[in-house]
Amino acid sequence: MTMTDRPPRVPAKPLRVVVADDNPVVRAGLTALLSGREDITVVAEAADGHEACEAADRHRPDVVLLDVRMPGVDGISALPYLVRIAPVMMLTYTRESEIVREALLRGAGGYLVHGEFTVDQLVAAVRDIRDGRAHFTATAADALLAQLRGVDAIAHDGAAPRPLPRKTSPQNLSQVQPSMGQSSQLSVREAEIMDLIASGMNNQQIAATCFISEKTVKNHINRIFAKLHSTSRSEAVAKWLGVA
Repeated sequence: MTMTDRPPRVPAKPLRVVVADDNPVVRAGLTALLSGREDITVVAEAADGHEACEAADRHRPDVVLLDVRMPGVDGISALPYLVRIAPVMMLTYTRESEIVREALLRGAGGYLVHGEFTVDQLVAAVRDIRDGRAHFTATAADALLAQLRGVDAIAHDGAAPRPLPRKTSPQNLSQVQPSMGQSSQLSVREAEIMDLIASGMNNQQIAATCFISEKTVKNHINRIFAKLHSTSRSEAVAKWLGVA
C-alpha cells in the first residue's frame, strides 16, 4: 500500500462532559476551560441534581462533573442515578470528611476541591476518570483518610488510629497540591474578592461584604483581570478555580 492508498485518519471521538453546579459563573468558567481542549466537549450544563440527571439521560456523557450543594436535588442525592450512566467526579467547595466519604460510597469516582488543582490537573482528572483512574485533591484525600482511620480505630475497640498499610494504599490516588502560580500574584484583598466573584456575587454585593465602595471593587477587579490575563468574570473564575 502506498502513502496515497492509506485510509484517512479518523479523529478520536471527543470526551463528552456534563457540568453540574448551581453557580452560573462557575459553570461558565468550567465550560470555557474544558471546551478549550480539542479532545473534550461540554455537552450540557445543569444547575441542580435534577437537571444533571436529565442532561445525563439525554446526552449520555462520558463524564459528569458534579457539585455537592445545590438547591432542590443536591449532588449527593443525584449520585446513585448518575453513576449508572457515566463516571462522576465531584467538583466542589465542600470538603467535610463525611461528605467525601458519602460521595465515594454512592459511587463517585473522584473528589476535587476548588482551589486545590491546576487547570492541567483538572483536565487530566477528567480524562482519567473516564478510564476508571480516581483523582482526589489534598483536602479530600485527607478527609477520606481521616474517615478510614476513624473506622479502623472503632473496629479495634477504640485503639489509636493506625496508618493504612502500604499494600492497601489506593494505587490511583492522586493528591495534587495547590499551585502557587498566578494566585501568588494576587494580594490578600484581591484573593478575597476573587473568591466572592467565584461564589456568584455581583459588584454591589462584594462592596457590601467587604465594606468598600463599588468603585473600589471595580478597581480591584481590573487589577485581578490584568494579573490573571482575563477579559471577563467567567475567564477569571476559570483560571482562579485552577490556580487559587
